[in-house]
Amino acid sequence: MSTVSFAQAPVMPLSNFARLLGRWWLLLVLLAAVATFAALRPHMIDASNIATILRSASLTGLMILGLTGVAAAGKIDVSFMQVAALADMVAAALVAGGWGWPIATVSALAVGAVVGLLNGFLVGTLRLQPLIVTIATGGACGSAAAAIGHGSPIRIESVGPFGDLLAVTFGAVPLIAVGVALLYVAAWYAQEHLSFGRYIYAIARNEEAVIEAGVPTRRLIALLYLVSALTASAAGVLLVASLSSGQPMIGASYFIDGLTAVMVGGMMIRLGQPNVIGTACSTLLLAALVSGGALLGWPDYFRDIVKGGLLIGGVALAVWMARRSRGTGRRVAR
Repeated sequence: MSTVSFAQAPVMPLSNFARLLGRWWLLLVLLAAVATFAALRPHMIDASNIATILRSASLTGLMILGLTGVAAAGKIDVSFMQVAALADMVAAALVAGGWGWPIATVSALAVGAVVGLLNGFLVGTLRLQPLIVTIATGGACGSAAAAIGHGSPIRIESVGPFGDLLAVTFGAVPLIAVGVALLYVAAWYAQEHLSFGRYIYAIARNEEAVIEAGVPTRRLIALLYLVSALTASAAGVLLVASLSSGQPMIGASYFIDGLTAVMVGGMMIRLGQPNVIGTACSTLLLAALVSGGALLGWPDYFRDIVKGGLLIGGVALAVWMARRSRGTGRRVAR
């Protein structure tokens, strides 16, 4: 019978360092990227540019906050950006028609809620494939968004209270960034400290076992898709105020960024498990890359290459960490 010898102990410090790197690598990449861009273009860290980065990241982060919960449960929602586009066009059409921002906002959120509940019912109750379901509902939402404006943007005269909200800053920090950060803190608390969060990750590991344990997975999945649609719809409404118009094709620009932020963020903190802290860091990194790349004159396709490289790098790191973890476990078992 073999025992664990002290000669094997030196492997542990490296393992601890690798584990720490695996948890926080994305934050280090974010800081390194900002520092590099600032060294090459000092305007990168001007207060006005930082405010622009945070405002952009806040809108994207709000749009995909609910998507993070869906992904943490082992599901997928590729309709989020089209739900945002539909809410965007509904709000713009009602404001342009003279209905006012309160009615426009409530109506846009209600439309998003209907789509979210439909996704939740089809995935959670009927047990249909989430990718197929959300492709279908996303396509319907995108078509409806285009139909509202007959394929064209809808201009609005007044950006209303949301325009004022987006314009308020505290130094280099926009008020919208503070609000979205508070939402992320609340989501983090629910994810890490409530039974709700534990159930979400348990569904991803073994949904059948969670059902047998008596957890109401149908309602939980429906709630996740509802929240995903509501956060996307809220972002869509804010985009109307930000752009002074409803844009039926607005969702296309958020598709890759949204999925990349959630999937790459899942390679931080909880390795291989989407989480809100990882999503926040990844969203900030993507916003910094867009801003820094623009200052350096990068073409759009080059920024997309960098984003793809980031996604591949995150997946590669996760695989490497998982192999090291399995190897350490086998050594300890001996």
